[in-house]
Amino acid sequence: MLEFLFEILGEFLLQAVVEFFVELGVHAGPKPFRKPTNPWIAAIGYAMFGAFLGWLSLLVFPSHLVTNETFRIVNLILTPIAAGALMCAMGAWRVKRGQSVLRIDKFSYGYLFALALALVRFGLAK
Repeated sequence: MLEFLFEILGEFLLQAVVEFFVELGVHAGPKPFRKPTNPWIAAIGYAMFGAFLGWLSLLVFPSHLVTNETFRIVNLILTPIAAGALMCAMGAWRVKRGQSVLRIDKFSYGYLFALALALVRFGLAK
């Protein structure tokens, strides 16, 4: 059971670190990347970017971090929810400090990004 917790924690940390750097990059990016777009286009963009980074993560971690098949499915459900909640917390932290909040700082976009990343890893990892 302890091994399972470390595996899930590893997957969560992988997604959280990737999402954190994406969030930093979007906030540091030029203004044209920060202006409001259609929410559906933004959602598709975050999903595609998450899928791309999921594929890229396979170059570094080609195997599943969670070894048990049943736990992989549990991980596929829980980890994107946790990553979306983390991004929501980052957004709340930014609001408290008077900083701008972007779409990635909201649960739904953070969840979508993390879900796309997790789906690619789930389907393509060895």
